[in-house]
Amino acid sequence: MKRKSKIILGIDPGTVIMGFSIIETNGSKINMLEMDVVKLNGKKDMFVRLGMINETIQSLIDKYHPDAMAIEAPFFGKNVQSMLKLGRAQGVAIAVAMSNKIAVAEYSPKKVKQSITGNGNATKEQIWKMLNNIMQLKHTIRYFDASDALAVAVCHQFNDQTIPIPKASSKRKPNKKASSSWSNFIQQHPERVVKK
Repeated sequence: MKRKSKIILGIDPGTVIMGFSIIETNGSKINMLEMDVVKLNGKKDMFVRLGMINETIQSLIDKYHPDAMAIEAPFFGKNVQSMLKLGRAQGVAIAVAMSNKIAVAEYSPKKVKQSITGNGNATKEQIWKMLNNIMQLKHTIRYFDASDALAVAVCHQFNDQTIPIPKASSKRKPNKKASSSWSNFIQQHPERVVKK
């Protein structure tokens, strides 16, 4: 049975530079459709920049109709103000996807690195090199924010393909010795019944 292709939107959130990518997957084959950044003027009002993030993601959704959006979780640094701004940018991106009924998945930077290179401490250069191997890209990279967005989309594909482990109770054959109800328990253990 042929697997249906999927479109995944990858986002590396930022309030000055936001990376984005679109990949199309069909089984194990991954094609990059688009990868770029949106430069947000740091001197502009924060709400204007959030509006630009909203418009950019909505236009990508309108153009590609993705099945899922994968977004990188903010890296927890020491600067609280930067974290708050990054959280707002991420929140806007997630809200746009949810308002379009698109499934959203969040991945930590370490999880993305691990999924792409097998090393949770890989450098951006190592990630880009591995992405080139995976998809046989012929691009030169200008902004690692764009390749980070591509990496998070590919990470989602790798993790989305994993087969869920079935719950033990759903596949387990009933144990003849196990009691399935109180009456069975009483029949099997009459000595434990206290009569009043």
